[in-house]
Order: sequence, then C-alpha cells, then structure tokens
Amino acid sequence: MATRDRNGTQSIDSVSLAIIEQLQEDGRRPYAAIGKAVGLSEAAVRQRVQKLLDQGVMQIVAVTDPLTVGFRRQAMVGINVEGDLDPVADALTTMEEVEYVVMTAGSFDLLIEIVCEDDDHLLEMINKRIRTLPGVRTTESFVYLKLRKQTYTWGTR
Repeated sequence: MATRDRNGTQSIDSVSLAIIEQLQEDGRRPYAAIGKAVGLSEAAVRQRVQKLLDQGVMQIVAVTDPLTVGFRRQAMVGINVEGDLDPVADALTTMEEVEYVVMTAGSFDLLIEIVCEDDDHLLEMINKRIRTLPGVRTTESFVYLKLRKQTYTWGTR
C-alpha cells in the first residue's frame, strides 16, 4: 500500500511495487496472473491496484506513437521564465496539447512536450499561446522528426 511519512513523501510497500512492475510490463495483465507473481489473491490485487489509481500513484493508459494516430507534429519546448515558475507551469498544464511539464535546473526553467496536428498548429501553440503567457521570457523548440523509443518500464527501484 501507499502511505505518507511525516514529511509528506509517499512510500509504497514492496508488494505494491511488484504489482506496479507487473503492470509496467503489460498493463492488460490479468489480476490473477499478477496475484500469482506477487503472492496475493486476485481480489487483493484488484483492491491494491484501485487504491494505487485512486491515490494517483499510477495510471493505466494506452500509450501510442502520436505520429501514427494523426498528430503529425510533436516537439519539446524549453522555456525561460521571469519570476515565479508556478503560474506559468500551471497555465501550461491546462493546455490539452501539452503532454507534460517539468521544472528543471539548467538552461531552461521549464521543459514541456507538446503534441500537435501539424506545423500550423505547432506555430499557433508556440506563438499565440505559450509565448504570450505572462512571465514567459524565451522559448526554444525541438521538433521531433521520428520517435525511436518510448517506454514506461523503468521499474520501481
């Protein structure tokens, strides 16, 4: 199960970590098979998975290559911000084209990944929606030409 320590950090027990690893290998793996691998009943696995989902520890989703499902332009955008990062990061998280937002240390304050239908859509996102956010100082775009690897199986270490 997932619990929080006194600092608010979430910790997960070894059985739940093993369940997560099973689902990272195959998100459609039957609960009975997971139970056999981790030493729990199917019902216990189902209950733990639901708690992990409810607590936001994990998600179970279909991962696609955006280029093959009609989104012909994908890009990483580095953003430099004047002042507080939070308002800019919060605004970016509300945009449906933005897949993730990361606060970083280094050349950029924020890195985002955006998925667009085409170059016109990408230009509109960068020029009209991202660069016009209060606090955005500069952007640098890295357009994806081909997706070579995309996995979510890094385990739970």
